[in-house]
Amino acid sequence: RAALDRAAVLLRIKRDVNRLDNVWGVGGGQRPVKHLVKEMNLLLREYLLSGEVSEAEHCLRELEVPHFHHELVYEAVVMVLEGSGEGPVAMMVALLKVLWETGLVTLDQMNRGFQRVYEELGDISLDVPLAHGLLERLVELCFDRGIITKALRDACPAR
Repeated sequence: RAALDRAAVLLRIKRDVNRLDNVWGVGGGQRPVKHLVKEMNLLLREYLLSGEVSEAEHCLRELEVPHFHHELVYEAVVMVLEGSGEGPVAMMVALLKVLWETGLVTLDQMNRGFQRVYEELGDISLDVPLAHGLLERLVELCFDRGIITKALRDACPAR
């Protein structure tokens, strides 16, 4: 009875969904998409600061959303396009390579992530005029390291 009373109180709390998550636990697939996207962005930013691939891999596993890893690929590529310098490019390629080799990101997810960037390149290039060139260079690096297929490389939009 005490547990049911406690649950009733927690369920009445409308403003603090996080408290419910902490008490009952929420699996990855039950979290809102916006929350997952935010978590993946934070994961990538932290990775760019620390350079710790194993920590990024651990955080991705902890999110428990293997069906949503294409979003990480998408966000990583967009982050490279919006960033500056060679450091983030090399680091993201290294991260994608590890995630690919460990099987955390599948072929389908890699393709979906890159395809989404290809589809939105027009909008991205409005904010980042050099996006086409950056994407071509990133795609070529990923292909050279065996992260993406030839078909995906060839699908990359050219100017």
